[in-house]
Amino acid sequence: MRILIVEDNPDILANLYGFLEPKGYAVDSARNGYGGLALASENNYDVIVLDVMLPGLSGLELCQKLRTELSSATPVLMLTARDSLQDKVLGFDSGADDYLVKPFSLVELDVRLKALARRAGGQHAFSRVLRFGPLVFDPDQQQASRDGVRIVLTKTGYVLLRCLMAAAPRIVPREALEQAVWGEDRPESDALRTHIHALRQAVDKPFASPLVHTIAGVGYKLAMPDAPG
Repeated sequence: MRILIVEDNPDILANLYGFLEPKGYAVDSARNGYGGLALASENNYDVIVLDVMLPGLSGLELCQKLRTELSSATPVLMLTARDSLQDKVLGFDSGADDYLVKPFSLVELDVRLKALARRAGGQHAFSRVLRFGPLVFDPDQQQASRDGVRIVLTKTGYVLLRCLMAAAPRIVPREALEQAVWGEDRPESDALRTHIHALRQAVDKPFASPLVHTIAGVGYKLAMPDAPG
């Protein structure tokens, strides 16, 4: 079973790795919603374990994007400290398949993951092509275009474009982009700025108006030329 865990608590994440990997499961993880969205758009998973309270993009928002923007049918198990009926309804309304309240039993988690994967039968529907205005990006083919004109990027450029398009028009924090590119082994230098510059050269320079925008002190976003702010 291949599992994506999106959880910002390092202790919980370490416990999940320590329990699941010895069972032979392949585990990927992200510490925020944008990183989880990037991984989910790039890979096929049998189950996604998703914390509700995440920095940047909440678990509820991430689950909604999985269902609507990525057309993903991958089962989602939500983890939360909130156990009210209203909280559970919000989770299911966002597209979650199951709900586990913290603190939880790791054995129960394993049982639920197996049940979700079994019911899904490995049939995970994805429409991977991302679109934002004149921008189109197919992660499977690593092909991007603007107004029908092919855009050629580096591997890192494609990762950044995927993150920005999946979140657009929302802001993607610098930390989320750095994690999507380098994981926890982030460079000390301001390498992200260099890669964003290269992305702009490809996506914006040949055209009349910019789509890639810097939000000073926060991060970056895609926005249409006539969009406010």
